[in-house]
Amino acid sequence: MDLRLTETQEILKQSARDFLTTECPKSLVRELEQGEMGYAPELWKKMAELGWLGLIIPEEYDGMGYTFQDLAVLLEEIGRSILPGPLLATLTSVFAVLEAGTEEQKRELLPKIAQGELILTTALLEGEGIFDASGIAVKAAPQGDDFTIDGTKLFVEMAHVADYILCVTRTNTGTSPEKGVTVLIVDSTTPGISCEVIPTTAEDKLCEVRFENVKVPKKNILGKLDEGWPIVETMLRKGAIAKCAESIGAIQACVDMTVAYSKERVQYERPIGAFQALQHRMADMWTAMGTSRYLVYEAAWMESEGLPCAKEASMAKAYVNEVYKNVAKWAVRLHGAIATSADHDIPLYYRRSKAADTAYGGTDFHREIVAQKIGLT
Repeated sequence: MDLRLTETQEILKQSARDFLTTECPKSLVRELEQGEMGYAPELWKKMAELGWLGLIIPEEYDGMGYTFQDLAVLLEEIGRSILPGPLLATLTSVFAVLEAGTEEQKRELLPKIAQGELILTTALLEGEGIFDASGIAVKAAPQGDDFTIDGTKLFVEMAHVADYILCVTRTNTGTSPEKGVTVLIVDSTTPGISCEVIPTTAEDKLCEVRFENVKVPKKNILGKLDEGWPIVETMLRKGAIAKCAESIGAIQACVDMTVAYSKERVQYERPIGAFQALQHRMADMWTAMGTSRYLVYEAAWMESEGLPCAKEASMAKAYVNEVYKNVAKWAVRLHGAIATSADHDIPLYYRRSKAADTAYGGTDFHREIVAQKIGLT
């Protein structure tokens, strides 16, 4: 296993950094936080032109045909700039379409996604807020050639701007919670769907989506009837690695800003970075960042190679969740009072560290998976 970046990945990384430095200043991030949409359509179109939206989509569907590890490189740069928008929500849904979609579904959705014409998201969580199959209660009842969906989904990322929602539903009560789960591709303009943005610390546009007698054609089943939970597991695994890649870019930004500030801020006639206690703290931050990167890129490499990596994905997510929160916390402390100002960049990362923790499964959820994989449960 060689985790060094290839020449192609180095070019992708540098071009992404150059683009985001110009196109995604922190002033835009703050503007999008306060805006209703939560993303900039003109920037979204530019990302499509760069091939980012179709990076992992095969060339036969107008994509770039890059690997999952290549995607991790891109997402790290996006996390470094904390670019708001529906990119990760769309990509996670793309994972599901690539995994289980029919040829007709792929040809209908994937080229338009790659061209920036469609935004997708996935509706999974409900009232209990848990990421396992026992939390799926929203029902999809058969009615002729359709299913009728009734119920409420919570924390659906960017649902207010999504064109399609992959809704995880309960179509049958099986012998286990995993049996009887079906994923349906729902057109967001279908009558009976209402959407409301939930106020959050990170201003990351998570939505409550209510389904009232929403009719979905049976041809819109993703995968097989009653056998949709493996698709959800794929989305959670790949989504967790992708979120980790985004997080390590943000961790890098926090560490870089803190180290630079410690060299400039003078106290007692010395830069604060000259004090041993602070040096050790920043050394720990740097070490945790490096460890996070190794865990994430190992999982991304295994995913790219088609190797089983549920344990490695959960190891990365459980670890990176805590590192991001701790590094952001210490970045605030080492900057002092200036880092509590809304005009400073560090709070942008600090607030997002809290949101990243719960996305695609929190620390405890992924610790349980690791425990299971090493034979403890």
